[in-house]
Amino acid sequence: MSSTVKSIKVTYQPINEKNTFSSGDWLSGQVALEVAKDCQIESLLIKFKGKAEVLWTEKHGKTTVTYHAKDKYFSLKHYFIRGKNVKEDNQTLLSNHNGETYSSVVAPGCYVYPFTFQIPLQEMPSSFTGCVGKVVYLLEARLSRSMRIDSKDSTKINFVSSVDLSRDPSLMTPQHESKDKKMKLFTSGTVAMDVNIEKSGFFQGEGLKVLACIENNSSREIKPKYCVYRKHSFFARGKRRVSTKDLIKEVGEPIPPHSNENVVRVITIPPDMEPSITNCTIIKVEYRLRVYLDVKYASDPEIKFPIVILPASQAPPSAPLLAASGFGFEPFGNPDPPAWGFAPPQPPAAPQPSDPPPAYGAYTMYPPLTDFGKKY
Repeated sequence: MSSTVKSIKVTYQPINEKNTFSSGDWLSGQVALEVAKDCQIESLLIKFKGKAEVLWTEKHGKTTVTYHAKDKYFSLKHYFIRGKNVKEDNQTLLSNHNGETYSSVVAPGCYVYPFTFQIPLQEMPSSFTGCVGKVVYLLEARLSRSMRIDSKDSTKINFVSSVDLSRDPSLMTPQHESKDKKMKLFTSGTVAMDVNIEKSGFFQGEGLKVLACIENNSSREIKPKYCVYRKHSFFARGKRRVSTKDLIKEVGEPIPPHSNENVVRVITIPPDMEPSITNCTIIKVEYRLRVYLDVKYASDPEIKFPIVILPASQAPPSAPLLAASGFGFEPFGNPDPPAWGFAPPQPPAAPQPSDPPPAYGAYTMYPPLTDFGKKY
């Protein structure tokens, strides 16, 4: 800061306990300015923008290649003081509480400039920070004076993408898979598992219930194991960079040789687990639940389920965890597993037109994700 402008600070008022915002919310705040001397201001503005960006480099022999891509969602600008050289006629010029324009000449002291934005009513990804990419929603104040370096301050807001379960019934659709394996070498016999989960979408802090019917017809005891892992994918210039991390690992009770057991496991989704991102063309945040049987001296049979993590701030008022008895167990290979008491999702009364985010395959410039199921 210069000796004239002592400080400039932008702040905003939270609208809920989690300090999150979603599409359509109103965002109010203020720019606080302190000057030590008489100051002639050329322009003073507040900018609100949202964007996604990825950036990384790779070495190919002696050549370093930079991969960069950006998605811009919106850029809104309000002026408190607008100079004569500013020709942005579509930008808002704010006034004080008396309806008067702000003076471009200020005496020594502290000044407060309030503002309000409405977050655009459009589909946008949640705030995110990864190893080579980010989704950012930013408030930036900028003061300009003639022949001086601009004075700036900025602050991020935590944006959470809106969730409409009625418009995406697949999030409430049960999942079912089965797997069997014949043992070789040091273990004889077969093992098999038939696994169900109640749906695909789970809110932060919610319990993910896994029901498994396990047949251990081998000569050794086996242990059911569970792993929830996360996959970050970043896209730029037809290239993809991937980062994968195990988040939750749990082990069930051992199952003796030549026995069958019905196993129920409830895995709690951490309240701070970042939401899935499936509506951004250059960044994806995805999750899988991996259920597998730990068999000594043999490769482990496994099943993977895609799951979607939803923000807790948008969870229904009451979502009780169903009792295990409400699920029931079915024979192996049942092609029509029970729906566990879920009623079919009802369509909204008055749906608004909106195109769902396209699948990966729609982007021909990106490589297909056929390798997601590979063991990492």
